[in-house]
Amino acid sequence: MAESSYPVLPDERLTAGVARLAVRHQGRYSVETVQRLIADSYEQLAAHAHVRTHLVVLAERFAAERLDALAHVENPVPAGARLRVLFVCSHNAGRSQLAAALLAHRAGDDVIVSSAGTHPSGPVDPHVVQALTEAGIEFDEVYPKPLTDEVVQAADIVITMGCGDACPIVPGHRYLDWPVPDPDGAPIAVVRSIRDAIDDRITALLDTLPGT
Repeated sequence: MAESSYPVLPDERLTAGVARLAVRHQGRYSVETVQRLIADSYEQLAAHAHVRTHLVVLAERFAAERLDALAHVENPVPAGARLRVLFVCSHNAGRSQLAAALLAHRAGDDVIVSSAGTHPSGPVDPHVVQALTEAGIEFDEVYPKPLTDEVVQAADIVITMGCGDACPIVPGHRYLDWPVPDPDGAPIAVVRSIRDAIDDRITALLDTLPGT
């Protein structure tokens, strides 16, 4: 296909990311598909999640997550493979980030964890970062992400956290709703208590997951 038919990249620095992701998905997705998704990821982070720093790097990372999810949807892995858990809240700057970090820390490689927001905004609350750091959890390079169809479709378990009617519903998925307070703007003592409440729910969740 002619180069002129490819979607226009909003930043020429994305070209290197397109090349890397095209190699990773060679034989599965065309360069054109990869370029379209990375351009869309850049625009969604800029327009909807209001990401301003490291946008090129984060667009590639977001596109990589979406491509992996899309590949999973189109070619589901055999039974017994790692479960995929998606946490969804409104802004993806507090509760869902806390929950995703806690589950990833405790489940390790047994679970694929992701998070997203129905109306993402950034940056991630600094008290959320502090509360996780105090618990010994690495929390680098996080950013608010918009909810996308392929990530929802790929999840085995979707856990909603205060996103109301905007929360996704996909038939056949397992859904949980965790009504925990929003840490946005809360003092660190309150955020610690929210962290601990979510961690209790993580413990209960892990007890229901095979192989964790």
